[in-house]
Amino acid sequence: MASDSASPPQDTPKGTPKDASKSAPALAKVATGIDGFDTITFGGLPKGRPSLVCGAAGCGKTLFATTFLVNGATRFGEPGVFMSFEERAEDLVANVASLGYDLDGLVAQGKLAIDHVRVERSEIEETGEYDLEGLFIRLGFAVDSIGAKRIVLDTIETLFAGFSDETVLRAELRRLFGWIKDRGLTAIITGERGDGQLTRQGMEEYVSDCVVLLDNRVEDQITTRRLRVVKYRGSAHGTNEYPFLIDAEGISVLPVTAADLDYTIAEGVASTGIPGLDAMLEPGGFHRGTSILVSGESGTGKTMITSSMIAAACARGERCMSFVFEESGDQIIRNARSIGLDLARHVEAGLLRFEAARPSLYGLEMHLARMHRDIDRFAPTVVVVDPLSALRGPPAELQATMLRMVDMLKSRGITAVFTSLREDGSLDHDSNIGVSSLMDAWIKLLNIEANGERSRTLYVIKARGMRHSNQVREFSMSGDGIALVEAYIGPAGVLTGTARVVQEAEEAAAVLRREQESRRRRREAERRRQSLERQIDELRATLEAAAEEEAVLLSEDEMREAMLTSERRILSTRRGGTR
Repeated sequence: MASDSASPPQDTPKGTPKDASKSAPALAKVATGIDGFDTITFGGLPKGRPSLVCGAAGCGKTLFATTFLVNGATRFGEPGVFMSFEERAEDLVANVASLGYDLDGLVAQGKLAIDHVRVERSEIEETGEYDLEGLFIRLGFAVDSIGAKRIVLDTIETLFAGFSDETVLRAELRRLFGWIKDRGLTAIITGERGDGQLTRQGMEEYVSDCVVLLDNRVEDQITTRRLRVVKYRGSAHGTNEYPFLIDAEGISVLPVTAADLDYTIAEGVASTGIPGLDAMLEPGGFHRGTSILVSGESGTGKTMITSSMIAAACARGERCMSFVFEESGDQIIRNARSIGLDLARHVEAGLLRFEAARPSLYGLEMHLARMHRDIDRFAPTVVVVDPLSALRGPPAELQATMLRMVDMLKSRGITAVFTSLREDGSLDHDSNIGVSSLMDAWIKLLNIEANGERSRTLYVIKARGMRHSNQVREFSMSGDGIALVEAYIGPAGVLTGTARVVQEAEEAAAVLRREQESRRRRREAERRRQSLERQIDELRATLEAAAEEEAVLLSEDEMREAMLTSERRILSTRRGGTR
């Protein structure tokens, strides 16, 4: 619940002095409950004073004022009165029902009063006796009947349409604003944009304590709503133009123009869900809170890689949000099933949310504002933007938007994964907006065409704060997920696909031939050795036979000599006996 006096917000909008929030509590304020607006005004609208909300037709003045009343009645315990000078009560109820505002229910509960005052120009008389006493009585009755603290007058031009005397007009405006202050009512008065001035009469902005200008701008056939606090008496405020959204969730003002670099870093490492990619990074994943760019040509697998990262984060129990500009969430879920990822169960568990919109639906700042609001409400730890290259606009504005987008995610400690379509695969394709220099890590995907086929390759160009592989990895996608293959460098460089298979087969055949030749040579050497050994054995046998023969001959000679000697001895003996 908001108090009457505003407390200084934590995030000071860009363009506001750093110490401005210290003086903000000096002026009592009433919170509007409109996301972002209470931040840039340091608490809301001035309490008990009139504020002017002006702008051209269709910029959201009535919705802004209605939201102010509804939030007061439902969130802050302050009943309100809506006095319309144009729309009938039933028309107003029907117009805001699409935003979830049950005005009839609030009226029945005594928290809101709606009064349609029909003003006919012919009934207005410019005399000195003419005044707004009838209006004051009617408005006072409505205020007292429900104890209102807030009122809305929509629109003031209709009330004063019959005045042509500027002096009378100024006097009646001052009376009206003085009456509001005397009753202590916090009021919003809407006014149409004038030519060369904020309002048609050109005086309301001078007597109002706070002036808020709404703008519905069209550039390149794309509409962007912007809000600016023109003045705020007695209080500092954000002075920039801020984009704001009007959609099914109401109105949100986003102070996204700030881009400070004083955020703290997140600690820890998060796995990508792809084992081969984690292996290429020394910590086993990317640092948390970093910005990661996955770029490549069409069909290289950018979305499937980000889907793997989302699945891994959801498996860890982390909340993930994916902003997609070319596919629907259901289509991505269906495609992810082809690589074994069940993202639907994470959506059902509330861990994953897809936000799909065509790039041409909003302007750049509106896309950023939409992301800002959705991220604050869902509080994810991982955010995917697929693809970043789908956003279109002038290079300077595009670069500024991406810079603020990256800073917004880093300031919240969110791990951001961006994909970018690179038509030619060149490194300097996005140099005109410098998106790659904003990223902490860059994964580049390439299609390599050879032998009549295309193969997907991946390499890490940079990864701040960690060592990483500088080699190219071929990867494949199947029902088992994404698998990276070790780098293969052949005689002609890095080979992929069937060229790799053919080269591996040729090298395997060459190895086999070398092994067979080696075995043949060993067999021939063995045969020669065995032949020589046989020859040696034969020579040895011949030598032994010759030696035996020599021994036999020697033995026979010795025997013959012995016999001759014996015979000589016998003959000699016989001869000696005869004598």
